Amino acid sequence: MKRLNTLLASALCALSFAAAAQDSPQMNLPRVTLGAGMYQIDAQVAQTPDQRSTGLMYRKDMPQHEGMLFVFEQPSGLCFWMKNTVLPLTAAFVADDGTIVNLADMKPQTTDSHCAAKPVRFVLEMNQGWFAKRGMKAGSKLSGSPFSAH
Repeated sequence: MKRLNTLLASALCALSFAAAAQDSPQMNLPRVTLGAGMYQIDAQVAQTPDQRSTGLMYRKDMPQHEGMLFVFEQPSGLCFWMKNTVLPLTAAFVADDGTIVNLADMKPQTTDSHCAAKPVRFVLEMNQGWFAKRGMKAGSKLSGSPFSAH
């Protein structure tokens, strides 16, 4: 009986650890430095399906100079939502050459779709208002290695 209790306790501990990991932000993604005019962005790169589907979920804060760059294999009409995301964000849908196609302010904890105006491979999420405060809009250009490689 004591062995069964120990096994049950171990199993519960493992399950609660797995649940906690699922509800925690992903922090150890690769990073890339992007340029936005005279501003630099330290962006985490989400490039696998799991990384992209988790995105900035469960993140409670993000420094102003940081963001997350979502990288997809092929240009498509990407749409993003904010389920399990508590930070208000702005998504920049970005063409291969770094040109911002369109921006979308996204409200936390919603399932509203925010879509690219035309097929793109990149989406950069920043704290809401970051682009507006820097005068960046559709047609503005971002620089960095992801955009110069194509």
